Amino acid sequence: MRILVTNDDGIHAPGIDVLEEIAREMSDDVWVCAPSEEQSGAGHSLTLNRPVRLHKHGERRFAVSGTPTDSVMMALRMVLTEENGGPPDLILSGINRGANLADDITYSGTVSAAVEGALAGIRSIALSQVYSRESHGQDIPFAAARAWAVRAIEPLLDTPLPERTLVNINFPPLAADKVQGIRVCRQGFHDYSRGSVVVGRDPRGYPYYWFGLNAIEHSLDRGTDLESIDDGYVSVTPLQLDLTHHSSLGALADRYES
Repeated sequence: MRILVTNDDGIHAPGIDVLEEIAREMSDDVWVCAPSEEQSGAGHSLTLNRPVRLHKHGERRFAVSGTPTDSVMMALRMVLTEENGGPPDLILSGINRGANLADDITYSGTVSAAVEGALAGIRSIALSQVYSRESHGQDIPFAAARAWAVRAIEPLLDTPLPERTLVNINFPPLAADKVQGIRVCRQGFHDYSRGSVVVGRDPRGYPYYWFGLNAIEHSLDRGTDLESIDDGYVSVTPLQLDLTHHSSLGALADRYES
């Protein structure tokens, strides 16, 4: 099995090293292609207004001067070509430093890298390690992910999945032996008002603005990824790329009938 490992935290992030180790437990044909620098919050953006550069960092290890989407696209079109053995059987994106839960997945470069893989028809999984407090920096404990990732990934390897779908996995902020298990669940939704803008002033006296997140206060809906993490479970959520609200098609079409 050929595995492509990517992320949005960048080629030097500790989480991608953890994920590469996990991938090597399942295969001896592992490739890495990730952004040269952190691209958190990049979503499914594609670089169109400047050149993208591909740098080789070692055997089967590459960095791209662009977004997570750029990285997957470059891996599939320029690295894992037919002349080089062909495309991967599996794309693993992560392990992200922080949660990708609920509606935050729409901002996530980690999830979007898996989205790009799903668009290419490749089984794709996004993985994120939730942490318990802000200001961790790079010092995120990945113990839960290290212990539970293979158990979460392996059942997905031979599970039939519809086209244009992917799987989003989050690990709770717990010691490995405190994790309660694995729970398949749906995407939840946050309270949108939790967002914040931090205002500062640079050394020249000009104001700047930094998007942040206030502490999240929410009443957990049943059966969601938010509830699963809060209960101490690894959350596994299947996602689809078809954003059409099908039940609205008929009523909306009626509005345009003359």
